[in-house]
Amino acid sequence: MIKGLYEAHLPVSNMESSINFYQKLGLEAAYVSEKVSFVWIEKGKSWLGLWDTEKVYLPYHPSIRHIAFHVEAEDIIEAKDWLKERGIEVKEAFGFTPERQPLVLPNHPQAHACLYFNDPDGNSLEFIAPLRLDFEEKFEMMSLEDWYNRKK
Repeated sequence: MIKGLYEAHLPVSNMESSINFYQKLGLEAAYVSEKVSFVWIEKGKSWLGLWDTEKVYLPYHPSIRHIAFHVEAEDIIEAKDWLKERGIEVKEAFGFTPERQPLVLPNHPQAHACLYFNDPDGNSLEFIAPLRLDFEEKFEMMSLEDWYNRKK
């Protein structure tokens, strides 16, 4: 199921200087805003989330420990059952109940299918599957089921 680490998150005190720092390391900005920005570690495969410590943005305030495991898009469809077989419950995320997950995030320029759960210490974990890179279409967050049905 798990193919690798897709994302990790760090709190930052100055978004602009942090983005500049990571660009000096050769990382490309994937998404930039004043609250949260992402830089590609390996484009389309892994990125680093930078969260402004002064701008609370739930559910990923910098005080929350969060990582995301990369899974393939075809595996995320079965991921909820896979977790259930192991006694792991999916948690609510972004207002989506476990029943409505996986969900699709419009993380322009990439769309991602995601499923959220916790480890025994309450650390926030996620299965994430890249769906499309460099798309133009704008859309609201939705369930994966709605994502596939909208194309019909």
